[in-house]
Amino acid sequence: MPDATYHFPPDFRWGVATASHQVEGGNTNNQWWAWEQQPGRIAQGHRSGRACDWWTNAEADFDRAAAMNLRTLRLSIEWSRVETKPGIIDTAALDRYRQMLRGLRERDIEPMVTLHHFSDPLWLAESGGWTNPDVVAHFARYVKQVVSALVDDVTLWCTINEPNVYATSGYILGDFPPGMHDLGTAARVLRHMLRAHTAAYRAIHEIQPGAQVGLAHNMRFFDPARPRRLLDRAAAMVQDLWFNRTTLAAVGGTHRLPWWLPPVGFGPALATRNTLDWIGLNYYTRDRVAFDRSARDTAYGIRLHSDDAEPMDGNYGELYPEGLFRAIKRLSRLNLPIHITENGIPDSDDDQRPRALILHLHQVWRALQDNCPVKSYYHWTLVDNFEWAEGWTLPFGLIQLDHATQARRPRPSADLYSAIARSYAITPELIDAYGPELRKELLPG
Repeated sequence: MPDATYHFPPDFRWGVATASHQVEGGNTNNQWWAWEQQPGRIAQGHRSGRACDWWTNAEADFDRAAAMNLRTLRLSIEWSRVETKPGIIDTAALDRYRQMLRGLRERDIEPMVTLHHFSDPLWLAESGGWTNPDVVAHFARYVKQVVSALVDDVTLWCTINEPNVYATSGYILGDFPPGMHDLGTAARVLRHMLRAHTAAYRAIHEIQPGAQVGLAHNMRFFDPARPRRLLDRAAAMVQDLWFNRTTLAAVGGTHRLPWWLPPVGFGPALATRNTLDWIGLNYYTRDRVAFDRSARDTAYGIRLHSDDAEPMDGNYGELYPEGLFRAIKRLSRLNLPIHITENGIPDSDDDQRPRALILHLHQVWRALQDNCPVKSYYHWTLVDNFEWAEGWTLPFGLIQLDHATQARRPRPSADLYSAIARSYAITPELIDAYGPELRKELLPG
């Protein structure tokens, strides 16, 4: 019988990912807090409130991460805390972030710091936000202040999280603030975010030449619902072109990915290429895409559905672990190190997550066997947090949170992930204990 243990490299890094507004609590100076106050914007009227109380007590969860054998943690800086008004820097906020970062390092956990994760200062939103071309200079100014303050404690920087999601959700679907439905405006926002990434990349390297700087890209697959139908294939291609290829072509360079882009104002002169030291992959699900002339909720009359798929909790999408392997292979064309900066599923009773975790990590193992340069895996997330427009209805945490009392309870998947991180392997014993239904698929012989 062949060895059925799936080993990971000894320098592979196991971690978890978070974002400031989702965990810190009390972020009253950004556009998301204002959005939460508007009726009907957040599922069930939820509000972030104290979130996970990280601004006052993140270190307790750092202890939990260390006890789980995790060696890296992705967190973000809240722009609205640091730059309360244009050019006005709150040094006390930077001191608190420095304290948090040093707390991680004291626990032998390397921080990855994201500089923008969906939330903007109110003063920026009031001036047009990312539709205003001045945002590029504003972001560069903020980045220089943060990096100069935290340079001794961080070498791994993520400039912007999911610019494609920010532009799509805020300016096409309307689920994020400012709740618009305009493709042209979405394209302008995406252009500005990519240019801001470029400015940040250069600013960081000026301050810290040895820094490793990347961007987190959400990769979502759009497969034709009926592959033999030309219109379904065309609809899937258009969705992929907007959501995936536009960003990757902009930052990837013409020798790696084609420069041709959708007719929304991009072009080969966009000066964002070759501004990555690594690429971050956020992967959750895929869509089956069908053309429907009557559809009005997405661009070009496209309807998304996955009728025969295994659903995740909260109607979040299809459980499709194979997509993680497909995404890694696709990003490998960039010839850059890959950090899986987010991956996870919402699962309140933890009846899917252990199996999903094993299956997704098996896809990472497959990619490593195929010589893909995957360096780390950040599970989304450590503790249930405030999930943007879905509020508290999508529990992604390895640890359950009662957000009213702040009580925490580890789920079985936390023990599973801890065991994998400790042994750098998915063993037959772990499969039998946490996913016995996977024995035939993963344990040969």
